[in-house]
Amino acid sequence: MEDTKILDLYFARDEQAIAETAQKYGGYCFTLANSILPNKQDAEEAVSDTYWKTWNAIPPCRPAVLKLFLAKITRNLSFSRWRQQTAEKRGGGEMALVLDELSECVATPGSVEDRLNGKELAIAIRSFLDTLPKREQDVFLRRYFFVEESETIAKRYGMKQATVLRTLSRTRCKLKQYLSKEGYAV
Repeated sequence: MEDTKILDLYFARDEQAIAETAQKYGGYCFTLANSILPNKQDAEEAVSDTYWKTWNAIPPCRPAVLKLFLAKITRNLSFSRWRQQTAEKRGGGEMALVLDELSECVATPGSVEDRLNGKELAIAIRSFLDTLPKREQDVFLRRYFFVEESETIAKRYGMKQATVLRTLSRTRCKLKQYLSKEGYAV
């Protein structure tokens, strides 16, 4: 079913919207959640929560790209669940590595003012990504948005893992310089 028809179902408050969303994007959302969360059950719960949150957000919101709208919700719910699970015990895993890597170029928000500036930071990062060549942008997003392992990214783009790691390192350095020029504490 086309996204416009799925959105129409949401606006008509037809519960079939959830079934159609699950059929079309369930695997996509699960893959994203599973890359962030440590086990399958948690990922499934995050996807289920995504459907609930989507049901409550549409209407009034009418996303331009339903797939990205669902990805953002799934990602945010998965990150929240991951933070909640690791609050008491700081575990390893890919998520911890991704956060460590990004801490090199993005300051950790600590104050209320920092959190309010978070939206501005997101805009600055989007602007930075627009300056990158397509492949470099894709590799960066695969690692830091979709939380994919460098080995998986290498296979996807036919690159050596060392090349992916070098690309990510260089891109983080460029991001750090860009954010510094934009006036962010890095």
